[in-house]
Amino acid sequence: MMRCLAVDDEKLVLDLLVDNIRQVPYLTLAKTARNAMEAIEILQNERIDLLFLDIQMPRLNGLQFLKSLPDPPLVILVTAYDQYALEGFELNVVDYLLKPVSMERFLKACNRAYELFELKHQTPVAPSPAALPDFFVNVEYSLVKIVAADVAWVEGLKDYVKIFLSSADKPVITRMTFKALEEKLPEPAFIRTHKSYLIAAQKITAVRRDFVLIGAAEIPVSEHYKEHLRKILNITPD
Repeated sequence: MMRCLAVDDEKLVLDLLVDNIRQVPYLTLAKTARNAMEAIEILQNERIDLLFLDIQMPRLNGLQFLKSLPDPPLVILVTAYDQYALEGFELNVVDYLLKPVSMERFLKACNRAYELFELKHQTPVAPSPAALPDFFVNVEYSLVKIVAADVAWVEGLKDYVKIFLSSADKPVITRMTFKALEEKLPEPAFIRTHKSYLIAAQKITAVRRDFVLIGAAEIPVSEHYKEHLRKILNITPD
């Protein structure tokens, strides 16, 4: 669902816009605003995916308001004036609707916005660890082959790292920097959860508040990496 904000200083027009939004199955009305100042406050406190914006408003018009936004959502301009169309499209708006707007034309604009929204929020397909090259590490004067797809997680210990494998009960311990190993096991196939831990995304069995589970093993997740972990795994916060 796309969360919408409708902004228009005319109550009747705003009511009609709200009614149209409520008829589109993939839209949900988050808030309405009668001017740009109200809209700014809402955008600061709410997640808004799609903004329906009038142009002619008191104090700050719609285009001035749009230019002031550092990271605007998708925008559909809804106005009675056609002379602003070029400037609107230069601001990368999704569509420019002239009042009165037919439901057919409104739905066409919404469909275009939804396509862009879906494209923007597509989850990238993480490369399989199997696609990563295997590598060798030094273990007690021998070179031991590490199969990338077999790595479950890595723990850093100063100048050493422990490489925990799915196929072995004991980790492989090698003298190597954590950074060097991270380059061999890159994101998004492997995710940093802590300054000392790197985990295989596909081997995670559960995510808790302060740790993730790989089988029965609990791998800590520090506060610094929580948001990054959620983003990589496409987890929506509660």
